[in-house]
Amino acid sequence: MRVVATLLFAFGAMLLATSASAYDAYDSKGLFANPMFRPAPQAPTSDVPNDPNDPRNCVGVEWDEKHPLTLAKITASPRVNFVKSRYDDMFKASTCPAATDACRKKSYLVPGDLVLVGKTQGDFTCVAYQQPATKRPSFAEGWLPSTALTKVAPAASTTSSDWIGTWEHPHGTVEIKEGGIGGRLQIDGFALVPTAHDFRNGAILAQVMPTKDSIAFMDDGWMPFETVCEDACKVRMQRVGPYLLVEDSRHCGGLGVTFTGLYRRK
Repeated sequence: MRVVATLLFAFGAMLLATSASAYDAYDSKGLFANPMFRPAPQAPTSDVPNDPNDPRNCVGVEWDEKHPLTLAKITASPRVNFVKSRYDDMFKASTCPAATDACRKKSYLVPGDLVLVGKTQGDFTCVAYQQPATKRPSFAEGWLPSTALTKVAPAASTTSSDWIGTWEHPHGTVEIKEGGIGGRLQIDGFALVPTAHDFRNGAILAQVMPTKDSIAFMDDGWMPFETVCEDACKVRMQRVGPYLLVEDSRHCGGLGVTFTGLYRRK
């Protein structure tokens, strides 16, 4: 029995080690790890470069229940390079973010590219860029000079026809249609995220009544969005130009599954 217990313990430890490395926040190839695959950081607790809670580390766009996600367009010309966080260069970029050659990354964006906007740190804004040509949810994230960004305003007023349709994203689909109780819209969403060995999925199924400029709901849509519930699937939607901008609380599916991103009508 002792031999069996020892083997089981060793096997469990190996699994835990594999899981941890699969969601390493740092990508040594210079691309940014997907912010949707890890929880939002807590308040900063120390001043060491490898502290994930250090405000000088850009670790993705976070869910904010009280403030809708915003979108910005790159307006710097001819291009703007990403800027390193303190954890870059194997935790040696301790002076970043800063407007120096040492803090400038090779990766860049060009005018017209759209980014999801996160927190700010001095003259820089943490952003997430949805890479369009990938088959799985993939975001490049990092600091950009705030002066290189121009915010894109969502639609100030919408009608049902602005929402209705099948909206697609590299890793999922959101269908919005009429037919809900009392004139509500029906929302049916499905996300599928491939992993090394299998898939993880998420789903949203709700009936909602849009407000003037957005849709916001919790779980099936019948409880108020503002209801306090830490593990609830909360979703907010906005119309921005030709896009449906979706964000969620990271509780609408399995580990690493999120509906957050820009969707195009099919």
